[in-house]
Amino acid sequence: MLAAAAELFATRGYARTSLAQIADAAGVSTETVKANGPKSGLLIGAFDQAFTGSEQYVPIHQRELGAELMALPTERLLPGYVAFVAGANARIARLWSAFVGAAAGDDAVASELDALQERRRADFRASVALFRERGLARRDVDDAELAAALSFLVSPEGYLQLVDEAGWSMDRYQAWLVDAIERTILAP
Repeated sequence: MLAAAAELFATRGYARTSLAQIADAAGVSTETVKANGPKSGLLIGAFDQAFTGSEQYVPIHQRELGAELMALPTERLLPGYVAFVAGANARIARLWSAFVGAAAGDDAVASELDALQERRRADFRASVALFRERGLARRDVDDAELAAALSFLVSPEGYLQLVDEAGWSMDRYQAWLVDAIERTILAP
């Protein structure tokens, strides 16, 4: 059901997607969809499921997935990090746009977006701290500024612009991200 909701929200948008459409796409009754939460709850659950594969409302660095990334050898850390981000963006970029758009008109979605953004900020701060700990980030800039720049570089909006709009391949996008992070975040 969450996969069907994610697909519809990403392609049709939040406002143009009904619970009946989600039910039809999922092959269940509308009552089943309603029993699993309001439309805003489905959007939130669908986003988290698409992003990480599970509904857990904690930062990535506090999940098993984050532990796996942090356990990578230093020479594989940046490529592994970028591969995770690029894969996540491929799954959620259009859904992210629907999420942000829905927040403008739905208080429950807006509240969850605020919470999600705080989790994202925590993840980017943790990423910069890890890069520093491993000796990769040598730039003499405040960590909060580096975290904000990292968030900008790996944003779903950037993925949409470079991959969907400009037609870059996933390999080109990942190579660009590695280079951009090395030059902007890591280099002294």
